[in-house]
Amino acid sequence: MSPDSSLAQALVFLLAAVIAVPLFNRLGLGAVLGYLVAGIVIGPDVLGFVADSEGTLHVAELGVVFLLFVIGLELSPQRLWVMRRTVFGLGGAQVVVTAALAGGAALAFVDGWKAALVIGLAVSLSSTAIGMQLLGERKEHGTEHGQQAFGVLLFQDVAAIPILALIPLLGAAAASGEGLSLLGVGKALGTIVAVIVGGRFLLPPLFRVVSRARSVEVFSAAALLVVIGTALLMQLAGLSLTLGAFLAGVLLANSEFRHEIESHIEPFKGLLLGLFFMAVGMSIDLDLMRQYPWVIVAGVLGVYALKVMVLFAIGAGPGRLGAAPALLMAALIGQVGEFAFVILSESNRVGLLDATTHGVALAVVGLSMALTPLAVMAASRLGPKLAQKAPVRAFDAMPDHEPKVIIAGFGRVGQIVARVLSAQGIPHTVLEPNVDQVDFSRRFGNTIYYGDPSRPELLRAARADRAELFVVAIDDPELSVRTTRIVKRLFPNLKVLTRARNRQHAFKLMDLGVDGVVRETFHSSLVLTARVLEGLGMDAATATARIERFREYDEKMLREQYLIHDDESALVQSAAESRAELARLFEADRARDAAP
Repeated sequence: MSPDSSLAQALVFLLAAVIAVPLFNRLGLGAVLGYLVAGIVIGPDVLGFVADSEGTLHVAELGVVFLLFVIGLELSPQRLWVMRRTVFGLGGAQVVVTAALAGGAALAFVDGWKAALVIGLAVSLSSTAIGMQLLGERKEHGTEHGQQAFGVLLFQDVAAIPILALIPLLGAAAASGEGLSLLGVGKALGTIVAVIVGGRFLLPPLFRVVSRARSVEVFSAAALLVVIGTALLMQLAGLSLTLGAFLAGVLLANSEFRHEIESHIEPFKGLLLGLFFMAVGMSIDLDLMRQYPWVIVAGVLGVYALKVMVLFAIGAGPGRLGAAPALLMAALIGQVGEFAFVILSESNRVGLLDATTHGVALAVVGLSMALTPLAVMAASRLGPKLAQKAPVRAFDAMPDHEPKVIIAGFGRVGQIVARVLSAQGIPHTVLEPNVDQVDFSRRFGNTIYYGDPSRPELLRAARADRAELFVVAIDDPELSVRTTRIVKRLFPNLKVLTRARNRQHAFKLMDLGVDGVVRETFHSSLVLTARVLEGLGMDAATATARIERFREYDEKMLREQYLIHDDESALVQSAAESRAELARLFEADRARDAAP
């Protein structure tokens, strides 16, 4: 086996990933930075194990293609329509403002407004691969800042298409008649329509036929065929590979095969994304960095700072995020993205950028990607401090009416209680201590009031002395206990029903003499278990009886264990005895059912 063989290079990539990624995860720096550093080390400028960084980058771009396909699988057309404000409003504002500011700054360093415009447009685009990977590692896809980051990235991926189409018009190719033509526009639009219409009617039947073969390999091949085929079709029409993959994913989002397709694509996506990050590291020209170190460092820091400021302003302003989540969102997508490599290389080909400017710009792009994990770590630590220094918002004025029920907390539990009371016309007041939750809920027409329910003056203003019931539905167990203690002390005749996260939380609330404790996952778990028993063949009546038996026994044990909850050894012994007793009870039930 020669050292330059493809098998040897594959071994180098795998070995670099296996060493670098666990090491950087152990150091708390994340997998992305590990891949990037591994790419720099094995690249042509350090160890030289892999010389063709450009060829590797082209192959590795399939990782970004698969990533966009999986993202599309998570987004139905209906959800895309719901996100239109984030995608087109915030995303459009970010691209326009960033391109204008970065292009204006570039005028001082490049020759002509066309080159400055191209650099500004390239800088305005962020890395979908890095942003979504970091959101996944941090489990923040479902957060508000995660959703806004995704919406902005989605608009950028779409914006890359007209930007790439604009470059020949700006460069030397336009003079020779190679610019954008009406025929090219028609071909592009026709391809998009063909993918949408064809995918809607052909893809579901295709996967039904393939699934009947009952072959994992054939199903994987079909999934890869759809992703790569759609991406290639878009590329032939002069459009983005990733747009084709994303559209294919969206078209399959409501398919019954969505989860199975995703499971088959996921391994390829993970491996190729890692290869993409290593290829980005390999593409950083260390010789050029030694030539222009301060120019490149200033470029990286200046570009990242500019994008973070723009994204922070958009997130904290029209995006209505708090200071901490807005800063985190800005840090996550403040780098320059993978599309910039294509835009800058195409600009160099048509004569808009000279070789030195092109090389420096590519180094800035690669290093801004490498900076992202560190910037996210800094934002995570700085964000809470910003939130503490932010102006303290005054509590809302309480309504001038006497509610029958006061609900503290408008999360998953409090919302359901409030909705039922509203539907029956029962007057109630909702107090929510999280200002972001208040602002978010009000956008959906909910009437809630911002305030700390553990503050006596707020409880008096809410007319707790006239209420019949006080419901503590707060997520935070500590605030829940503190609120319950204050309410019971100030209004001893007020009935208090509380939500408990677990048995330990329930014991603390029972210490305060509440009128009722409901464990938040207990009843839903009982319903799920009943379905499990029915799924195993037990008839519905027997399953319901078994679950009711368990519910009664567990409620009894909760009351008994409350008496000894301060003695851990007694509690452990009680748990063991209760399991044995419960098994005997179920055995007696089975024997009685089996008797003639």
